[in-house]
Amino acid sequence: MIKHLVIIGTGLIGGSFALALKRKGLVERVTGVGRGRANLEHALKLGVIDAIGESVAAAIKDADLVFAAIPVGGMPALFQELADSLPPGALLTDAGSTKLDVIAAARAALGGKIGQFIPGHPIAGAETNGAGAAHAHLFEGKPVILTPLPENRAEDVALVESLWQACAARVARMSETDHDRVFAAVSHLPHLAAFALMEELADRPDADLFFSFAGTGFRDFTRIAGSHPEMWRDIALANREALLGELDTYIGKLRDIRGMIESRDGQALEDLFARARQARTNWIKGKKT
Repeated sequence: MIKHLVIIGTGLIGGSFALALKRKGLVERVTGVGRGRANLEHALKLGVIDAIGESVAAAIKDADLVFAAIPVGGMPALFQELADSLPPGALLTDAGSTKLDVIAAARAALGGKIGQFIPGHPIAGAETNGAGAAHAHLFEGKPVILTPLPENRAEDVALVESLWQACAARVARMSETDHDRVFAAVSHLPHLAAFALMEELADRPDADLFFSFAGTGFRDFTRIAGSHPEMWRDIALANREALLGELDTYIGKLRDIRGMIESRDGQALEDLFARARQARTNWIKGKKT
């Protein structure tokens, strides 16, 4: 049981975490902190939080668990603020989509309190945001990655893991390096591709013509281009090295396909499409088992 949970960033992820734990009866009181007063008041009205914190320091003075669910670009400043105000008995975890930079910022700011920080990443984003988008079932069946630090106590990591499991999430552990390398390919790159296609088409003089005939395939491919611009700006810059490598690899594959089309090599195209289709079929089957 968590007596006092403080959510810093009371949006889709932070709000859903609070609602899921409330639904399970695992938290007594939830305080929300954030930049937007209107969103916090909306969260209070919806029952996502029980109180609004006037500042981070004031909100966390008796916290058991602090959940930082803000864009990764804001983490260094937050950690600096937490360095003096994080109570000795409180645990801190996060929802950052990158881990190497977040952990480095935590180490630089928290000093001897670094063992209280258990880095995490729930894989349950959506193109909607704000407290109104939060719901108690968001994490059901979704992966959550923990990247524990050597300084973490095993029982603290186990507690954070158990809370995510109570949200019906599938919890896995990996190193921060592996995390950033994997998610550059399977999450960050697809978002860039969706943003790029929407931007390119929208810039055309006759964009309305193209959009008026766009169907479900276009809608599905570009769905994630509706994601939060600030958050994805921060992710792209934070995971710069891994993402640049993935971009180069993807651009190389597109060049291969361009060459096949230019040379009218239908068999090569069909073979590539067949391999990709089979790979996706295998992946979907694996997800269902």
